[in-house]
Amino acid sequence: MGVQKKEAFKPKTVPGNLKLKGENFYRDRKKVQYLNMLKGGRARYDSKGNLLKAAAYQSKEAPTAHIEPNRKWFGNTRVIGQKALEEFREQMATKINDPYQVLLRRSKLPTSLLHDNTKIGQVNMLQTEAFSDTFGPKAQRKRPKLTVEGYDQLVKKITDSEGNYDHKKDLNLQANKRTDYDAARDWYLTAGTSKRIWNELYKVVDSSDVILHVLDARDPEGTRCRHVEKYIKTEAPHKHLVYILNKVDLVPTWVTARWVKVLSREYPTLAFHASINHSFGKGSLIQLLRQFTRLHADKKQISVGLIGYPNTGKSSIINTLRQKKVCTVAPVPGETKVWQYITMTRRIYLIDCPGIVQFSATDTDTDIVLKGSIRTESLLMPEDYIPEILNRVRKEYIQRHYNIDKWDSAEDFLTELAKATGKLNKGGEPDLHVVSKMVVNDWVRGRLPHYRAPPEFSEPLARSQTPASGDAPESASATKSAAASDEVEMADGEDQDTKQKVTLASLNVNQMFSKIPVLAEYLPVDLEGDKELREQERAQKIVDTDVAAEKKAQKAKAGKTDSKRKRQEEVADEAEDDAGWDEVFQSAVNNDAAPEVDSELESGFSSAGGESEDESDAGSAASPSDNEDNDVDMAADQGSESEEDTKHRKKMPRMKTNKMKIGKHYYPEANIKNRNRNKVRQVAPEAKVKRMRMPGLWTVSKKK
Repeated sequence: MGVQKKEAFKPKTVPGNLKLKGENFYRDRKKVQYLNMLKGGRARYDSKGNLLKAAAYQSKEAPTAHIEPNRKWFGNTRVIGQKALEEFREQMATKINDPYQVLLRRSKLPTSLLHDNTKIGQVNMLQTEAFSDTFGPKAQRKRPKLTVEGYDQLVKKITDSEGNYDHKKDLNLQANKRTDYDAARDWYLTAGTSKRIWNELYKVVDSSDVILHVLDARDPEGTRCRHVEKYIKTEAPHKHLVYILNKVDLVPTWVTARWVKVLSREYPTLAFHASINHSFGKGSLIQLLRQFTRLHADKKQISVGLIGYPNTGKSSIINTLRQKKVCTVAPVPGETKVWQYITMTRRIYLIDCPGIVQFSATDTDTDIVLKGSIRTESLLMPEDYIPEILNRVRKEYIQRHYNIDKWDSAEDFLTELAKATGKLNKGGEPDLHVVSKMVVNDWVRGRLPHYRAPPEFSEPLARSQTPASGDAPESASATKSAAASDEVEMADGEDQDTKQKVTLASLNVNQMFSKIPVLAEYLPVDLEGDKELREQERAQKIVDTDVAAEKKAQKAKAGKTDSKRKRQEEVADEAEDDAGWDEVFQSAVNNDAAPEVDSELESGFSSAGGESEDESDAGSAASPSDNEDNDVDMAADQGSESEEDTKHRKKMPRMKTNKMKIGKHYYPEANIKNRNRNKVRQVAPEAKVKRMRMPGLWTVSKKK
């Protein structure tokens, strides 16, 4: 090692510190630990494929274990009666599938005993009756087992089956036989379905207490991940799933309200518009998350994961909640590559997840592209998706956006658009490939107004069954079962069962859909439902205001009665205290000695005659209620004064925001650069005349 080399200046290892394997001049200890972390979860094999070191949770070798010596192994276990178990089972059966009933805490009772396994497994005939025991020389079965007992039953069964027969569904016919051919799908159609993306998704699902499923308001049913919902319902029923209907600014408000009603039947649903400065639904979502923090008061913090299709606005929702750019966003799918933690509050953490695309046998290539889950520049033949766009968008919107009056086909439309925008190749031929990409981009980014019509209702949704159009359907109260110490959160806190104990008050999140800033310009035909929605919200607001005023009046009346009663008790206590103190004072000084003034007053009062006493007695007997009312009024007045004093003496609450500083304008009030802002500028008369003669400042009325 030379003197001029870097190794000469490297500090020597401190004796006593073990050198990490792989640590050398080129890699320090921190770098080696980082590389070991990346390679730690993988299995190591030799050149022949033999396993050298198993991956995490891959080894099947059971280590030597020791049972802890404890008396609990020989003591009594928890026992529950059959009647209590049946009672709890019936109670849970009605609430286990309700999305608005949240199981807060599980008891030690195995909940698998509470579910009825109605699925009957298929019986294997070879296990029950072997082939050699049925046929051959060693056959033991004397009589075949048939589903019918006689010829009449067989004829009846055949007649019934003929009525249900459909020749189109009979795959045994030659005309209905299908031949499958192996064909490679375009590589870009598999975006969002890779194993890496789904591994990121399951990391988020496993790490989250609350899962926000972000849907596109233009096509909520098309952007739902049924597989993930089923996985959460079966494998993780303790996790809360909430729908977030994002991009509500691109559809009419009545469409948003109707979709919220439809989706609220399955899971709690909130309408949302992601924007840092002009958002909608932000306060409702924060209020909903705070409800979950109250439900899980035993946890220090809760994690909220956002999942959904690509380009539905998951990262934008996080930026809206934080009011600054903490996640990279782009109007193209696939911007978020890996999951990431973001701190929202001290008790709420957000987890961003890359978009996932669920494979569906019913979705065609056109459906996958028009959901916005594939980047436009990756499309090899974007012209194939233009006919479907022209079918889904109103002709008036296309004419207004592209200034094209009429067209015969999709190719004719692209030709006219290429000529209008100047997208031409050599020889003046229209570049249909580039123009079709422009149309697909306009579709994905919301420049072409469109939406999927919600299903119609035969009758309006009841407020008791599902929330109203302005209500977010989140949980209401928590009840505790007396049978098996499980706490269940209920949507309505009106359960009057004697064996339940309400531990939390009912909570609701309200949303006024009429306040959504709709940016897409729709025709009056598509906005017909908005007027009806506004009338419903106005009527509901009046009802809520009346109910709130009535509750407030009842509360004030009850508070006034309590204050009067309390003040009367205080006055009575003070009178008793004064009497006792006088007795003590007289006994301590002198019982016989009395002030001269008191004696004179007593003698004068007694010498006045008995008429005054009789009159006073008669007056008191005639109107005892008047005296009581006066006493009560005086006590109430004194009580109100004391309450006002206590209010003034109470410490003012600490300000949590700087709202007082927002309204002050610093530069107009402060003296910047020693300028006198109160100084009146002198204007020459010629300038005044010139300004008055300028056109537009004043007009002369026409002569009659």
